Amino acid sequence: MDLRDTLLDSGLMPGQLLARGVCRHLATHGFATVEEFVPERGLRVDVMALGPKGELWVVECKSSRADFMCDAKWQGYLDWCDRYFWAVDQDFPTDLLPEGTGLIVADGYDAEILRMSPESKLPGARRKVLMQKFAFHAARRLQGLRDPGAVLDGWG
Repeated sequence: MDLRDTLLDSGLMPGQLLARGVCRHLATHGFATVEEFVPERGLRVDVMALGPKGELWVVECKSSRADFMCDAKWQGYLDWCDRYFWAVDQDFPTDLLPEGTGLIVADGYDAEILRMSPESKLPGARRKVLMQKFAFHAARRLQGLRDPGAVLDGWG
C-alpha cells in the first residue's frame, strides 16, 4: 500500500501519517507521545515524546519540500527538548535538513531513526513544567476519548 492509498484509507493528512508512524516507532523504545503538543503559547510541535529515562524529544513531521521551506519556527522548539528530530518520508530530499538535528524516516505505520540528534539537556525547572504539561495533555486527551461530550477547559 503506498502513501496515497494510506491517506484514502485513514482520512489523515500526510504529516499526521508521519506522526503516527513516528509515535508507533518511539513506543517500541519505551516512549510515550503526545501529538500537536503546545510547550508554550505560540508554539505547537508535531510530536512530543517522553522517554523511559525522562528525556524529552521533539519531532517535527515534514510531508514535502514546501512544508519544510515554510517552517520558520523550528529553531524555537530547540529550547523545549533534549533532542530535536525531523520526520520525513522516504522520498523527501534530506539534504535540505539542517546539520545538528536528528532524522527519522517514517510512513503511516512505522519509522526508523537514521540520524540521532545531539543531546542538549533541558534545565531542571523547564523539564518539570514540560512534564506536567505533558501529563495534563495526555490525561485530557484520554478523558476526551472516554467522554467526547465533556467540556475540557484548562491548561493550555
